[in-house]
Amino acid sequence: MLDGLAARHKVVGVDYPGSGKTPRSSTPLSLDDLADQLVAAAVAEGLETFAVSGYSLGGPVAVRAAARHPERVTALVLTATFAHGDNRLALSVPLWRRLALTDPELLAHFLVMMAMGADALEATPSEQLEQAVAYTAANIAEGTPEHAELASRMDVRDDLAHIQAPTLVVSTTQDWFTSTRLHHALADSIPGARLVEIPTGHLPMVERPEEWQKLITDFTGAHSA
Repeated sequence: MLDGLAARHKVVGVDYPGSGKTPRSSTPLSLDDLADQLVAAAVAEGLETFAVSGYSLGGPVAVRAAARHPERVTALVLTATFAHGDNRLALSVPLWRRLALTDPELLAHFLVMMAMGADALEATPSEQLEQAVAYTAANIAEGTPEHAELASRMDVRDDLAHIQAPTLVVSTTQDWFTSTRLHHALADSIPGARLVEIPTGHLPMVERPEEWQKLITDFTGAHSA
């Protein structure tokens, strides 16, 4: 996705603490700190204003960044995400965290099952499913327990009415992690937000990468600084 987006934009990709090359945090993660660090990373790369794309756990971070730094954020894209968790998320997040601490291989089975849309899951041969599970298990971020703990207390509902940037909400209609109800609630609460649907599970970058990328580039291109 980064290579495709970089064809038309300068892209700054940021890793959470405990993933990529970012050191793991020794204290609970702060949504305000992550939002400020996200903006600071873009500014450090020479961008005074920029669009922000928030996917999944990154959605609330992107919303908070836009709310705290309206002079910087020119457009907002929110995919497969939420402003505040529902009961399904409340049930799945502790399981995600516990398995990350105790059984990464079982966590990989859980994540593949939950993340793939019904159509993609049923169309995947068993050998490829085994490969997907193995790949997921080998790439679980060290900071996953902190990420899951943060997800359990994220709440940006009070920020939504104050978002000034043009906003695109991409609803993944076969999503078992974040439901379409959460996507619609997010779009309904942000002034002027546009909602589009894409028939995937929680992984549009796997199931329909070109379609998802085009949604982002078309929207950010129309609202470039």
